[in-house]
Amino acid sequence: MAAKTPKALDERTRALLDRIEAQLPAGDLREAAMFGTHAVMLDEVMVIAVRKDHSLLVRVDADDDAELMARPEASRPDMGPQRSMGVGWIQVDAASLDDDGVLDFWVGHARRRFERHGPGAQPAA
Repeated sequence: MAAKTPKALDERTRALLDRIEAQLPAGDLREAAMFGTHAVMLDEVMVIAVRKDHSLLVRVDADDDAELMARPEASRPDMGPQRSMGVGWIQVDAASLDDDGVLDFWVGHARRRFERHGPGAQPAA
């Protein structure tokens, strides 16, 4: 169980965070309010976050980005007016997350990116 975000969360955000955290490996898992989201941090690396509108902000491997962006629930998130977050960051539509399979898919990609590039990842030979 992750250390919880100190700020009170609405019921839908809390439920979504709990569903996400159930799929992540044991380790230093915590929640943090960050960039207008409620981020899930694993070993101090942001893996995935729930946005105010209950969409997800998912960090994915750049090599997978183009294929993942072709999915109907995916879009490029913005940091503000006309400021795209760029390759490796994907926003997942909130309405699609009622489907456990969709959530599982995106958490899986976030987890794979962490396993490839997060702390303790082995450099490519």
